Amino acid sequence: MHLIVKCLPLLVAGAVAGSACGQAVLHVDASAPARTPFENQLQMGASLSPSGERIGANSQYLTRNGKPWMPVMGEFHYSRTPADEWEAELRKMKAAGIDVVATYIMWNHHEERQGSWAWSGQRDLRRFVQLAASAGLDVVVRVGPWVHAEVRYGGIPDWVVGAMPTRGDDPQYLRHVASLYGQIGRQLKGLLWKDGGRVIGVQIENEYNLDGPGEGAGHISTLKRMARAAGLDVPLYTVTGWDQTVYPSGEVTPVFGGYPDEPWARSTGELPPKETYAFRFDSRVSGDLGAQTRASARGSADTDIDKTPFLGAEYGAGLPFMYRRRPVVSSDDIASMLPVQLGSGVNLVGYYMFHGGRNPVGMTTLEESTLTGGYNDTPMISYDFQAPLGPDGQQRPVLARLRPFHLFMRDFGERLAPMTVRKPDVVPSGPDDLTTPRFAVRSLGDSAFLFVSNHVRQYPMAVQRQVRFSVTLPGQTVEFPRQPVDLADGSYFIWPVNMDLDGTRLAYATAQPVARLDNGQAGIVYVFAASAGIPVELGFDSAAASILAAPGARIAQDGGKTVIDGITPGTQAAVTIRRAGKPPVTLLVLTPEQSQQLAIGQLAGQRRLVIGAQQTWFADGGLRMRSDGNPAFRFAVYPALAHTPKAGVPLGAGQDGMFQSFAATLPARSLEATFMPVRAARSVRPVMIGGLAKAALQPLPESFSAAAAWSIDLPHDTNKLDALVELDFVGDIGRLFDGTRMLDDWYYSGYGWQFAARHAGSGPLTLSVLPLRADAPVYIPKEGRPNFGGKEQIAELRAVRVTPIYRLDVKP
Repeated sequence: MHLIVKCLPLLVAGAVAGSACGQAVLHVDASAPARTPFENQLQMGASLSPSGERIGANSQYLTRNGKPWMPVMGEFHYSRTPADEWEAELRKMKAAGIDVVATYIMWNHHEERQGSWAWSGQRDLRRFVQLAASAGLDVVVRVGPWVHAEVRYGGIPDWVVGAMPTRGDDPQYLRHVASLYGQIGRQLKGLLWKDGGRVIGVQIENEYNLDGPGEGAGHISTLKRMARAAGLDVPLYTVTGWDQTVYPSGEVTPVFGGYPDEPWARSTGELPPKETYAFRFDSRVSGDLGAQTRASARGSADTDIDKTPFLGAEYGAGLPFMYRRRPVVSSDDIASMLPVQLGSGVNLVGYYMFHGGRNPVGMTTLEESTLTGGYNDTPMISYDFQAPLGPDGQQRPVLARLRPFHLFMRDFGERLAPMTVRKPDVVPSGPDDLTTPRFAVRSLGDSAFLFVSNHVRQYPMAVQRQVRFSVTLPGQTVEFPRQPVDLADGSYFIWPVNMDLDGTRLAYATAQPVARLDNGQAGIVYVFAASAGIPVELGFDSAAASILAAPGARIAQDGGKTVIDGITPGTQAAVTIRRAGKPPVTLLVLTPEQSQQLAIGQLAGQRRLVIGAQQTWFADGGLRMRSDGNPAFRFAVYPALAHTPKAGVPLGAGQDGMFQSFAATLPARSLEATFMPVRAARSVRPVMIGGLAKAALQPLPESFSAAAAWSIDLPHDTNKLDALVELDFVGDIGRLFDGTRMLDDWYYSGYGWQFAARHAGSGPLTLSVLPLRADAPVYIPKEGRPNFGGKEQIAELRAVRVTPIYRLDVKP
């Protein structure tokens, strides 16, 4: 970090306006040539579709039709979600900026009893993949046979586990794996990329680092051969790359991940700052990712770092609750990881999980537990994961924070993917250095992107005051912004350097690129998002001054650049570039809140921008919207629709800057639930310590005889009620029953527990709450830790709230 003490006069409209002193200039040298990717290093499968489209991979990035491709992948487990909800949920993922849906195929969800296969209803893999394709999503199937996924025996059926060795080349085991792969191959026949379908990838095994007789890289080779023999011939074969994984180099490509906390850890307190928030310049594995096995040597992913692209599969879009540790994460805890991972070279962001779910109930419960030799205790049914899309399709706040980054990758990933990571002159000494600025640059030639993150979960970061950046590129150094800025604790963003705006160079911007919209002869719109608390400043070459118009803003000449500031973010055009004989180029700078409400998709036959506070997705050429608790809908569309759309209720139309605006209000519904005690809690025993982790164990089933219980009456016609039921309880474990059928369960953490009323059955419900002991050695965030008031234990139901769901379909 260089400290500038020289004061430079600034010229604004020909007058001296002030001086810049005491600036902290953060420098990175990006002048060296970018890396050239190696081709033909990976032996993948059929990459050409019948229509001539091709998917490939080199040593640095994925390609689509020969061009760099940077997709966003989100995990969604079909067998953990009712089948009648798949279509809408997949379209919500697409609208959230997801390009590829990944899903585990859990063997014991399909063959719980030997030879009795279940591929219908909630387990209909084929229909799920078809619906994903119709939503415009590619698909990666993670076929195992061991998948982990917090499922019983990692997904391997009981009858296999009890009869033979697993996760190696045992002949008896491989015969049953061949049967599984054969079944999957038949389910996906005709749906693979080479057949014109959307299945582009297969992940083999998971978290694999076993290296004994019949194990190791040879076992991964065996599984890949078996998958191909079963017809699973796809462009990409992957394995998870963390915890010193082993695999046959060149036969598969590793995928990586990182989580903001470790629910599988033993600690009952806050963890040290996670390296997930630290830029990576020479490694890819981001700490402990919860693998069930451990190794003690370098893995294949470490030695292959120059041969394989940096791809992700499990960057936590949330976290699970495990019995001994129940961390609650904020939207910023998740979204701030994105500039860090992209700035570290990640060229495929893959989330686990993007959509929450619930375990199906079979012959036995299907969760991971210490009772079945698992490392962790997890809820029997709930797989909520604090995911951006909840188990009942509810949009969590984190989705809005993530979406602008996804849209950026969709429209500008082709530029970013070939760029090389550049290390700043000064970097933090380690993940626990909370004072040194955290940033990185990726560049190719004279273009670059700057990645900044000043957020670390549960730890305050030093405010970086009066900061400017200096990026040395071949033949020039770009210093910006003209006016130094403060980087607040919690800030994170991506800024462009020398960005081509269809023929005009934007030297820099203190706003994040989000999207590019091509309206043909009507012009091109570049959408930017203002960075919270930082004034928007745009720098152009001086020669561009004559073609720039910025109503309401200031235009100044400074240091060979035309600088525009004083921009008020919103739906008005910030800058218009007009060049003779060419369509205009418009820069639209949205507020941070507007950018988080932005969705982009096909509406009335054209790609359009839609801004609205409610959950929005695209289907059948129109919009579908959902609002939990608020009957008022407000949304804005650009470009304008030729006709006022239809919505089943009157739509008020207006204008909001560049956007056409609409409003509608549905009839309000007031829904209430009542509850009454059924039995009081009895004293529970101290939490036991043990298991593989030598940590707190979930109480034994017999312990629930001490649970308190309440009867809950919901409004009539429960199975037709479009509403969310929130169970506000305090205790250890809550379980919701329809009669004796368990509907859902929950580890108390202070995070809200919701359940869709339509899944609740027709009669009264029963909630049982196992008391939480004051001395329980489990981690609950301090914000959610109950006040025991001197009592030994607590089990309370504070409220049952029913939130109506309002839906609006807009048809052009």
